[in-house]
Amino acid sequence: MARKPKHVPETTKHLDRFKYTQDQAIEKPFNWAQMTRLLRYVKPYWKKLLPISIIAMLIATIVRLIVPILIGRVAIDVAIADGNTNLLIQLVVGIAIMYLLSYIANMLRIKYVNILGQNVIYDLREHLFSHVQKLSHKFFDNRSAGSILVRIMNDINSLQELFTNGIINLLMDIVMLTGIIVILFALSPKLALAILVIMPLMFYISTKLRRNIRRSWQDVRIQQSKLNSHLNESLQGVRITQSFSQERENSEYFDGVNSENFEAWNVATRKSAMFRPFVEMSNAIGTVILVAYGAFLILQGDITSGTFVTFAFFIGMFWEPISRLGQMYNQLLMAMAASERIFEFLDEKPNVKELENAKEIKDMKGNIKFDNVQFAYDEKRIALHDINLEMKQGETVALVGHTGSGKSTIANLISRFYDPTKGSVKIDGVDLKDATIDSVRQQISVVLQDTFIFSGTIMENIRFGRPDASDEEVIEAAKVVGADEFIQRLNSGYETEVEERGSILSAGERQLLSFARALLADPRILILDEATASIDTETEMKIQEALGLLLEGRTAIIIAHRLSTIREADTIYVLENGRILEYGSHSELMEKKGEYFELVKAQFQMLDAI
Repeated sequence: MARKPKHVPETTKHLDRFKYTQDQAIEKPFNWAQMTRLLRYVKPYWKKLLPISIIAMLIATIVRLIVPILIGRVAIDVAIADGNTNLLIQLVVGIAIMYLLSYIANMLRIKYVNILGQNVIYDLREHLFSHVQKLSHKFFDNRSAGSILVRIMNDINSLQELFTNGIINLLMDIVMLTGIIVILFALSPKLALAILVIMPLMFYISTKLRRNIRRSWQDVRIQQSKLNSHLNESLQGVRITQSFSQERENSEYFDGVNSENFEAWNVATRKSAMFRPFVEMSNAIGTVILVAYGAFLILQGDITSGTFVTFAFFIGMFWEPISRLGQMYNQLLMAMAASERIFEFLDEKPNVKELENAKEIKDMKGNIKFDNVQFAYDEKRIALHDINLEMKQGETVALVGHTGSGKSTIANLISRFYDPTKGSVKIDGVDLKDATIDSVRQQISVVLQDTFIFSGTIMENIRFGRPDASDEEVIEAAKVVGADEFIQRLNSGYETEVEERGSILSAGERQLLSFARALLADPRILILDEATASIDTETEMKIQEALGLLLEGRTAIIIAHRLSTIREADTIYVLENGRILEYGSHSELMEKKGEYFELVKAQFQMLDAI
């Protein structure tokens, strides 16, 4: 029974979950250039695996083409007609041997094409994942994690059948069809022409359906992307959903998205299913023509009974590859829809581009200079206006201001997650646009408010900052930032397994791990972006004790709303709407009684009120 699709309820339509998901049907003509690009992934395995598969396929196909001729033209027209028992026995033994050879060939073909297909899928997924990791932050700003996940998993999985069976089966069916047509015309051009007269009609109808079916499979991919996006978001936000008792509304929303995915699959499979009835109808018409016209030709003496039997064998065999080609065509359409989406990501270029002659910044000192920097996330949203500031080696600089004032944007430009729209950002006198990205980021550590803990052990999470660090170095880094105390209380200490995002740890404990990770990396520049915002007062006191050691000898940029964490900064920059209002030390700014003074005053008044 078909389900009636449910639409997203009005109560949850304001949760526009997919406004950043740029998954739209890609209107491109079906072209072999794209298929050629896809087949490049087969190239590394061409010499090792493909020849064996093709030779095995040819052996099996040739056997299937020879057997009907032997049965019709030799067994019936010669052996049976002449009563030659010895020839008949020889034919039976010969055909049995050929079928055994065909069995072995098919076994080898299946084995090697599967090895080939799995290697190609592995390489393609590896390439896509590696490429996505190198893309700029702007790419991820406009897409949900779920939509990216669909491309790397579902879309590449859609190509698996194409590479494991599709390509070799396509070659096999083409060879089979070509062989059958040649043999049929060699045996009787009249009968062959009469049977194949309906072929142009079949190709015409299939061509008409092509665009429609292809668009349907693209729609399926889009709906799957939405479904995965919602699932990813719902699972990560399940605590918020439960805390606001929104389970029912969330389920209704999921039901709407799931129903749209269900309907998209129904439409696509329904259209794709139209091919097989056409093939069966063509088979029936061909059989009718064979019986009627073939019998007439036998009576006329134009063909023998053996030729008629051979035709009957080949007609049955003829529509089988035609049917598979129809299915293969649907598979090819699915693969094209998936590959278009994969190549769309692979064609994405990082907004932060590295020059061919980019230089490495070795032994970074940590002198930072912003020279008339302007930055805009888009045309309507200018985040920084003509910023000029200087941070000297070993200095601690604080950036304060209201939300949206441009603090985090400055940090992102220093790490070169973005490039300035105008002006330049320099480290040790080198414009970051002229430097290699790795040489910059390897010497900068960023600690965020919402630190990310990977699934794995505590030891592995801290070592993420420097993979070659010893266990002793990891433990020492944890001790310095005050994380060792809570780690030792865990059941397995440093070998305690934490799930994705560190759900078994408190916010303060996760932040302490991120500090240990940053310290272990031994960066020349350290950026603390609201790093103490999620930490309780007791934990903050532990951090403050370790902060002196953590910042020693490093250029540090501290972004904080808690002004108590930045009092000791060498220079404090106060920002508002992407502009620097004032700067100086804590005491200098307090004496000016400007914007910073008002921020401190407002914060103390708030504390007094509490």
